[in-house]
Formats: sequence, C-alpha cells, structure tokens
Amino acid sequence: MTEPGRRPRAVLAMDPGVLPALFDPAALARLERLAEVDPALVVDDFAAPAAAGPLAAAEVLVTCWGCPPLDAAALAAMPGLRAVVHAAGSVKHHVTDACWERGVAVSSAATANALPVAEYTVAAILFAGKRVLDIARHYAADRTRRDWAALYPGLGNYRRVVGVVGASRIGRRVLELLRPFDLDLLVHDPYLDAAAARALGARPAGLEELLSASDVVTLHAPELPETRHLLDRRRLALLRDGATVVNTARGSLVDTAALERELAAGRLHAVIDVTDPEPLPPDSPLFTLPNVLLTPHIAGSLGGELPRMAHAALDELERYAAGLPFAHAVHADALSRSA
Repeated sequence: MTEPGRRPRAVLAMDPGVLPALFDPAALARLERLAEVDPALVVDDFAAPAAAGPLAAAEVLVTCWGCPPLDAAALAAMPGLRAVVHAAGSVKHHVTDACWERGVAVSSAATANALPVAEYTVAAILFAGKRVLDIARHYAADRTRRDWAALYPGLGNYRRVVGVVGASRIGRRVLELLRPFDLDLLVHDPYLDAAAARALGARPAGLEELLSASDVVTLHAPELPETRHLLDRRRLALLRDGATVVNTARGSLVDTAALERELAAGRLHAVIDVTDPEPLPPDSPLFTLPNVLLTPHIAGSLGGELPRMAHAALDELERYAAGLPFAHAVHADALSRSA
C-alpha cells in the first residue's frame, strides 16, 4: 500500500457528468483532505493531452461509471498507479487483466450499491404478497370498496414462500431484511453450503425445487454465460400459478420471450427493473400487461443515494492512505462468478 499518513496523488476517472451527483460538498472536501487531487480534472479519456501529466503522477484512480478501460496501453501512461478505488458496483467495465498483471489493488463500492437494490426488492416482495398492483388497478377502475380477500384468494404475506436465487451481496441483504417477517425463505446458490444458507435464515434448495415451492422468486445471480436464461421456458413453467418473478439483477437471467408468454396468459406476475434487451423496444408487451410492474433500471443507487457510494469509496481511500488493506477488495478470481 502506501506510507501511513501520506496523501497519495489521485485522479478522478469517470463520466464528468457523474461527479456533481456522486460527490456532494462533504464528500468532495473529504476527498481533498485524503489525497492530492484536482477535483476540476475528471478524466474520461486516458489519451487526452490534458490528463497526461496527472495520470503519469497518479498513485490512485478514483473511478465511477464512464471510466475508460484500464488496458495495457492506459496503464503504460500511469507508471505509478497502485490502486483503483471504484465508487460504484461492478469493475468489469474498466478493470482488465492488465491491472491484475501489474498488481494494482482494486476496491469497489458494490456493498454500498447493494443497499438500495435490496430495499427495492423487499418492497416488491411485500407488495407482491399483498397484491398491491392488482388491487390498486381494480380499485381505480371501479372506485368502490370490495372484499379484496375474496377477489384475491391467498392475499397477504403470512407464511408466504420467498425464493432467493443467488446469495450475492444483494441476495444476502434481501435475506437479512426479510428475516423479521413471517415468511418462509429459500435460497439457491451453487457456491453456498447448507450451513451458510441456514445462517442467512433460509433453507437451501435446488433451483427447480425453489421455483416449484415459491410464491415469489427474486433473482440476484451475476450475469455470466452459465446464468443466461437461467429462467427459461421450462423453468418458468415450474412456478405455481399466481407466483411473482422479481428481477433486479440482469435482464439476461430470464428468457424474455418465455416470460412474456407466461405473463400474457395471466399465469404469473412480474416486477422487472432490468430487461433483455435494455431498453426494451417500444412495442414490448411488458409496458402494458396489467400483471407487470416495469421500472427503468432504478433499483440501484440514484439521486440522493449516490453520495453513499462516494463515501464508501473514500473509506477505502482512507484505509489505503493509512497503509491498511481494502475492506472491500476485488480479486481477479472472484470476478469470474460475480457481477
């Protein structure tokens, strides 16, 4: 790392439009206390002439969305680079094999970004059990009081079965937030053993068992070749009538055409924040189906939630400046099975 107490030289590398929302005044002041940095210089092109001098002297890059790839050519212009502190989730878009070969230390604010996604997911699960979307539409249509429990048998969340696919940061946080409720929790993750699943408050289950048993299935697996269309036509057919699919992970985890068929038939419900493709074509039936709540990739950090990621990154920068290892280090071997 670095000599404790020294302010490392840092450069901001991201889309310049991101910086004002990400670094509020308190975060910007903290950044300048922790590092020698020019907050007016925000690099989105490592070949830009104005960036050459600062990059050549940089020890740390503070990155976010819009950071260019850190390939061998980029790293050649940064001979002193020792660390990348990412103020967002996945680093796959800019951290390349060249970084690992150089021995650059990498940190991510994925844990901070997991919080709003988990909160959105929990709200979606509880609303699904209460049939909020259906009842709100029904009520708006006829504007009279009804016996909602008679119209929607099984209404409510008591002893509902929730299946969590993927014990990722977000999946684990969802399980933690759901633990106080009277729900039966299942979890499926090929890298999670039975003892670890029980420690999370859930019963481990095979994927097909989980799909068959759950009232709500929520997806938190990474986007990998082996997870593409994890929920395909055959597996979607295993879901019980009236079940809800919640996807705040990646659109490619679900076969969109197969899901559309199930939803158009009225057999399933869905809360979808990510799609494949993204954005959807304007004529997609997902925009108009009454049993679908579709949002435009808003579950992650947005608006007032962005400074949380900035401060998480600054926590890591402070650790680096103190000569301590990162609390949320990213390792090359873990990237093959993470977002």
